Amino acid sequence: MKSIELFAMRRSRYELTNKIPMTDKELESLLGEVIRQAPSAFNIQSARAVVLLGEKHGTLWQIVHDSLRAIIPADNFGPTAEKIKSFAAAYGTILYFDDTLSTRSLQGKYPAYAANFPVWAEQANGILQFAIWTALAEVGIGASLQHYNPLIDEAVKTTFSLPNSWKLIAQMPFGVSVGEDTEKTFLPLAERLQIQK
Repeated sequence: MKSIELFAMRRSRYELTNKIPMTDKELESLLGEVIRQAPSAFNIQSARAVVLLGEKHGTLWQIVHDSLRAIIPADNFGPTAEKIKSFAAAYGTILYFDDTLSTRSLQGKYPAYAANFPVWAEQANGILQFAIWTALAEVGIGASLQHYNPLIDEAVKTTFSLPNSWKLIAQMPFGVSVGEDTEKTFLPLAERLQIQK
């Protein structure tokens, strides 16, 4: 399959089941290889991924639920609760982090580029997210990308015993998709692509 066809398979999928077409060991192997191959500026490799399965996956979405419940009025909370419930119904969740210690070490080593390293680390994390998302789509696993950080950051680090230096970037619930694809719309390429000679 060509890479463009794989990219097109990668869609935001929200109706997910708690099944995947592979073993947890196969999933670990797939994700590990994607993480190894994903590029980063100066080969910083500061992106971190934590895969939550089973009870730990459910715990994450309870954290999100409780965190949002504390700030959203009760009469407006219904749609939010349903959305969180749909993420909790998935097979698992991948948490994406940047290890800020790695990023800061390169800032010290290359002071002329110090301001750029946090930006480059975010870019590398985005590349990793896209690569994993695409790899999952290729094997029949749907996913979406969520951003409940920084609201849940401290609870996530405490609950899952993660280093304080890890900055939470995104959450990716995944599982076999059961929903229909919605039509994807595109802006005219002339607004997004220029070829200059």
